[in-house]
Amino acid sequence: MADEIDATLLEDTQLDLEQLARSCQVTREWVIEHVQWGLLHNDDFIYAEPESWIFDSRAFMRVKRIIAIERDFECNPELAGLVADMIEEIEHLRAQLKTIRLHQD
Repeated sequence: MADEIDATLLEDTQLDLEQLARSCQVTREWVIEHVQWGLLHNDDFIYAEPESWIFDSRAFMRVKRIIAIERDFECNPELAGLVADMIEEIEHLRAQLKTIRLHQD
């Protein structure tokens, strides 16, 4: 009998507040505070209740990154958000540079 694997591509993942908090091993209050501080970007969250928030794979990865930065550098959330922004910008610029280089060859 073959083993069945139930998998979802991270890219296609949609998580509610509870699922995100549980999968990242933080409290729902941690997520709510970070959204309120503007560290998890989504314009739809401004007027919506937290129970209706839906997070995508980018938010999941950002939460994991912020958690690691806060832990590794023992810093406050605002600094962790700024560092995460800088890392994401560097990744974006590197991807653009790679694309430019591929088109030049």
